[in-house]
Amino acid sequence: MTGAVRRTQSDDPWEETTGSARAVAAGDLVLVGGTMPVTGTVLQGEGDPYEQARAAFGKALAALDEFGLGAGSVIRTRIYLTHLRDVDAVARAHKELFGAVRPVTTTVVVSGFVDSRVLVEVEVEAYRGATTP
Repeated sequence: MTGAVRRTQSDDPWEETTGSARAVAAGDLVLVGGTMPVTGTVLQGEGDPYEQARAAFGKALAALDEFGLGAGSVIRTRIYLTHLRDVDAVARAHKELFGAVRPVTTTVVVSGFVDSRVLVEVEVEAYRGATTP
């Protein structure tokens, strides 16, 4: 697949507004853009950072599934939070999903998102040659 670029969309209206893709495969890398815990216009896990993290990562993993990849292919995650107090809850969700894989990760506290109810946004990068433990 080296050299080929493929893009996929989701039901997120923000992708249409910004002219962006949910995920892009470029050769052996698959990049999933900022993913909030929103399906259509419905926020998942309102007020609950753990549930929002699970929903956001679930949506990101669904994008990877479009390329035949899963959690075992993830090599990097980025987590954006609006509150430092939510770090432990979100870390627990991350470990449940990726503890066996152990991707590199970055966690950043930000001032807010385009939807003020959102507490967590995530990004995921995967590699086609990764092996699942």
